[in-house]
Amino acid sequence: MISHDKLFIPGPVEVSEKTLAAFARPMIGHRGAAFKELYAGIHPHLQELFGTKQPVFLSTSSAWGVMEAAIRNLVRQRVLCCMCGAFSDKWLEVAQRCGKEAEPLQVEWGTPIDPRQIETQLATGKFDAMTLIHNETSTGVMNPLGEICAVAAKFPEVALIVDSVSSFSAMPIPMDSLGIDVLLTGSQKALALPPGFSLFSVSEKAFARAAELKDRGYYFDFLEFKKQQEGDMTPTTPSVGHIHALESKLEDIFAEGLTNRYARHARTNALVHDWVRARGFDFFALEGARSITLTCVKNNRAIDVAGLTKCLREKHHLVIDGGYGKLKGKTFRLSNMGDETEETVGHLLGCLDDCLG
Repeated sequence: MISHDKLFIPGPVEVSEKTLAAFARPMIGHRGAAFKELYAGIHPHLQELFGTKQPVFLSTSSAWGVMEAAIRNLVRQRVLCCMCGAFSDKWLEVAQRCGKEAEPLQVEWGTPIDPRQIETQLATGKFDAMTLIHNETSTGVMNPLGEICAVAAKFPEVALIVDSVSSFSAMPIPMDSLGIDVLLTGSQKALALPPGFSLFSVSEKAFARAAELKDRGYYFDFLEFKKQQEGDMTPTTPSVGHIHALESKLEDIFAEGLTNRYARHARTNALVHDWVRARGFDFFALEGARSITLTCVKNNRAIDVAGLTKCLREKHHLVIDGGYGKLKGKTFRLSNMGDETEETVGHLLGCLDDCLG
């Protein structure tokens, strides 16, 4: 691989030489037998990763495209947006721009969504859908998905939309047993693929809801995705390179084994957490609500975060994030998602020590 600055930011993450080589395979026609074979070949593994018997769809867009699609396909009138950071906060604006009534369930950044607050809101009967980001990348908060899904199950008229962009494939998220109606993810985080592609699955309840709504559009119409997937096709021209890369990545994931993959992410995350504690830093996310794929480190030592990121890049050719949005300089974020191992994460931590002096 050409010498470059290695990414330890929370997305896009480092992409392996094997994956990049697959991305550059010779082009095939997306309406021919070769494409049908490609999609059909990867589909069972995708269903296993999603924990679903439902079809899994491939979208040539960032995950935001599918996030907007979920609003257009599932929200009759009013949606509850669970907001705990920059990305989950944006759901409110997305819903409003789609012409839907949206209300925030806002908690302080660094704090997870409280399932009891969700239950209180849903019990009003005002909402027909709710949005949740499982792993809030801006703050390093992982919301209690199982508890939240258990609450949502009490309100079957409410469609549950879950973004798993930075947690998918790093831990089990069994869509069917949790009762999730739309589970979506992007390519560039824990899956360690190039950005610009997303995957999602839709429940039978969600398909029925979509059939009731008129203004779904075309590009992101869930019923059109379903119709085309039945013939191992996509509704519009897909990024074939991404699908080749996904095929290669699925080979890696299932060769390693899902249990081993989940355990590896837990181990590398624990290494980062041990380093944070040993170096006298604090965590931005509350204990018990911390991501297993990235760590948002509170700058309680008042270090020069910009200087730290510059040293890492110039001296060690490593890239970390110096804090997102209003947290810039007040935090820094370290990723352990994708293909990272104890060795590679250990190298990052050693280089951080060198730059911190």
